[in-house]
Amino acid sequence: MWRRCVGVGMLIAVLAGCQTTHQDLLAKGYPPAFADGFDEGCSSGRQAAGVITGEFKKNVPRYLNDPTYAQGWDDGFRQCQAMRESEDREQYQERHWDQRERDWQHEKDVDAARAHRSQ
Repeated sequence: MWRRCVGVGMLIAVLAGCQTTHQDLLAKGYPPAFADGFDEGCSSGRQAAGVITGEFKKNVPRYLNDPTYAQGWDDGFRQCQAMRESEDREQYQERHWDQRERDWQHEKDVDAARAHRSQ
């Protein structure tokens, strides 16, 4: 759930300002190395999740020697891969699940939320 919120938040921020993610991160005060890494990691994460367009990008020497770039790359990879996988899962469910399956998933989610709150 939180992954979807992060992804939607990023998407809204990018679309609202008509900025690239790179420009948006810089405007929010992230270092250029982090923004560079995030862009490349995000492209790689989407590709790893099965997006046909896009490519795997990673400046390996920079990744190994620049911790800020590496952190941006890792964050971008994880967030964009998770967001893409979540979108794929939702699209599959919309096409193939009937109402009974949707109701069962909702009940399961509610029970999981109750269990987490009681801990």
